[in-house]
Amino acid sequence: MAAALVVLLALPAIGSAQSRTNVIVGMGDQRATVFTDPTFQALGLKRARYFIPWNAIRDPAQLALADQYVAAAKAAGVRVLMHISTDRLVRNNTRLPSVAQYRRDVKALVDRYKPQGVREWGTWNEANHDTQPTHRSARRAAQFYVAMRSFCRGCTIVGLDVLDQRSTRTPSIDFRNYIRAWFQAAGRAGRLLTVVGLHNYSEVNRRLTRNTRDLISSVRRYNRRAKFWYTETGGLAEFSTHFPCSVTRQANRTQYMFDLAKRFRSQVKRLYSYNYYGTDCATRFDAGLVSANGTPRPAYTVFQRNVVNFRR
Repeated sequence: MAAALVVLLALPAIGSAQSRTNVIVGMGDQRATVFTDPTFQALGLKRARYFIPWNAIRDPAQLALADQYVAAAKAAGVRVLMHISTDRLVRNNTRLPSVAQYRRDVKALVDRYKPQGVREWGTWNEANHDTQPTHRSARRAAQFYVAMRSFCRGCTIVGLDVLDQRSTRTPSIDFRNYIRAWFQAAGRAGRLLTVVGLHNYSEVNRRLTRNTRDLISSVRRYNRRAKFWYTETGGLAEFSTHFPCSVTRQANRTQYMFDLAKRFRSQVKRLYSYNYYGTDCATRFDAGLVSANGTPRPAYTVFQRNVVNFRR
């Protein structure tokens, strides 16, 4: 009887494991304090994403922040995806490093953080957005990927990372066109690409499915083996005038974020929600699961309820 009772008690856990969606869920946030926050710890997440300026190795303040983040993540048992980004977040940014500069400074970052356990890297964050200098040159973004492959041996590399924006006014930044130009420039290296990242805010918050579909089909013309990560996504509490402040809508879209990941689970293998701390709708962008003082929002409850059915 005792043996039978043990089996019966184990059945719900077995069923839960079998129904779990095979997508790893992580969190993107720039604050090292997130790892000691009890509400974050309650989610049981073991992956985090951090973006860092490409030349941070020569910026003591940026380097100190990254040091703190990596150390705090390691202490909490969380693995970091470190994503290279601009050092100047402004519209129509043209401050594009040369391949030699990228190799020198980004290699130094890899050499610093790889021994600390950071073995997942992004070549360039949101490459087609106009706050990133790579938006004018998919060719240079492809060259950066080739460079990173050479000095980050044994790393998992998000070689191409795009925002799901569509544009007829500036066709080159349309994510479908950008993907085409990137692969044409990457040549053979593009066929070896293993991970493509998508920031699908438009899709999640407008309740679409076409952006993930178009990303997959655009990449598949050139590469049959790559998997896809939602490297930055989330329900928006506020975004400019497009999405006025609403934590109720944010909770609804957070649910849709998980529904979308489940729908595309055969191709999309990871999801990083961004970000953890909100601004109480005091800024142009607010996607935090908790308020500025750390109080959980309705979106946090939705996130917590869903994440148990995903991998972490």
